[in-house]
Amino acid sequence: MTTASKKKRRSYWLKQLHLWHWVSSAICLVGLLLFTVTGITLNHAAEIEGKPKVFTREAQLAPALAGALAPAPQKGRAPLPAEVAAWLGAELGLDLRSREAEWSAGEAYVSLPRAGGDAWLTVARDTGEVVYERTDRGWISYLNDLHKGRNTGTVWKWFIDFFAVACLVFTLTGLVLLQLHSHNRPSTWPLVGFGLLGPVLLLLFFIH
Repeated sequence: MTTASKKKRRSYWLKQLHLWHWVSSAICLVGLLLFTVTGITLNHAAEIEGKPKVFTREAQLAPALAGALAPAPQKGRAPLPAEVAAWLGAELGLDLRSREAEWSAGEAYVSLPRAGGDAWLTVARDTGEVVYERTDRGWISYLNDLHKGRNTGTVWKWFIDFFAVACLVFTLTGLVLLQLHSHNRPSTWPLVGFGLLGPVLLLLFFIH
């Protein structure tokens, strides 16, 4: 291969790497800001005071709806009757279609975990009395749960996977670009080595 051909090929791949690198960095920008900031808040979670707010609401099923609870199992897990779930959804602003209840002889209990808080509701089988409670732990807790993917649903889980792949592309193309430019930048590999050696030393001497 001639020198001109080598230069042309190198120029082509250099342009491609720059393209992949800046596109992946643009895709990752906001996500990196989110995960960087929440990495700090998670690392200092015990030092950041939270003031949970608890919201409670009570409701009453109509006799016909309460009667629909009778055929339900005496124990175990099963969805609420469709008509009961629909009424509760409209009354309390909840989507209970994919939720299972824990049944006992006295009540149905539905756990409703959510990012940044928690929630649950109970339905008494004999009286149809409904108790709903929601806990909000604040926006920092909400963002921390986004970082962990805790109670965030399937779509957010897919986003985290997509974001991780974009970060991988960003990192690998950056590494190759470092290699291609390293002959003009003598400090490149010492800095990369320090980035590796620093965490390794911390693990060896301070993490037990």
